[in-house]
Amino acid sequence: MPKTRLAVIGAGQFGKNHCRVIRESERAELVAVVDIDRERAGKAAAAFGAPPFVDCREIVGRVDGAILAAPTSAHQEIGCALLEDRIDVLVEKPIAPDLSAATRLVDAAERFGRILQVGHLERFNPAVLELERRATLPLFFEIHRMNQYSPRSLDVDVVLDLMIHDVDIVLSLTSAEPAEIRAAGISIRSPKVDIANVRLQFPNGCVANLTASRISTERVRKLRLFQPHQYLSLDYDRQALAIFSVTAHEEKEQIGFEQAAIQKMEPLKLQLEAFLDSVATRKTPKCSGPAARRSLGAALAILDKIEEHSEVVSQTVQAAWKP
Repeated sequence: MPKTRLAVIGAGQFGKNHCRVIRESERAELVAVVDIDRERAGKAAAAFGAPPFVDCREIVGRVDGAILAAPTSAHQEIGCALLEDRIDVLVEKPIAPDLSAATRLVDAAERFGRILQVGHLERFNPAVLELERRATLPLFFEIHRMNQYSPRSLDVDVVLDLMIHDVDIVLSLTSAEPAEIRAAGISIRSPKVDIANVRLQFPNGCVANLTASRISTERVRKLRLFQPHQYLSLDYDRQALAIFSVTAHEEKEQIGFEQAAIQKMEPLKLQLEAFLDSVATRKTPKCSGPAARRSLGAALAILDKIEEHSEVVSQTVQAAWKP
């Protein structure tokens, strides 16, 4: 089978990681690295043995698919152009900065019969894959995602940068959209929201509490899920899943413990393999455009609630300091 010819668009840190996994894949060939910064494109291309380009139009006819790792603000323009040129696209999360842009990407993929996969990377974490198999009726989530400060991705709020991973997973596991959202957040090191705390309630009574921060003193990636007779504790970074089960035995309750057997693998490689499968079979990707648009919608609704809460706090502060 011939290798799938891929381009990476955006030669920043994410883009270079994509270049690496493509080079390591037996099913794909890196044939182009594109970046509007000619020097950055040249350095990345030289490092991974592919020709550099500064304009996406130059790769038409040379590639079967593209990894879009440019800033979120550019996803719609670049992504729609690629799809119109009959190029399958794996776009980094979030799919777009707003719902109208996300809809245009989804519509373009449908109109031109192209694959549109979105890089919600945690969906390919082996521990999350095991959690998906174990989940029965989620009733309560407690999720923490903390990063130490970095100047990366400051063009979006922490909700779209970090929390959206967990929002996407919760929506997938509940197969529903939240009926009620309560949220608070603050800006510390950037003009955007850097810390956020959110409570999502779903129509069936399930509740999800999520906290995300990009100015923490440590890195934390943990999810806890409660469902009838079970508590599941997931560590994203360690790719570990512990299961505590309550069973009845001779009219007494017993608590069993199991450490799930998980084969650790790099999620980025699993994500690429899934994209290559969709390109080859034309089947809808696991992280499809419509699914990513739903996650984006929930994330944007969270940001609206944060803004509402901030206005209430501001009024309270002003009232308290009136002479």
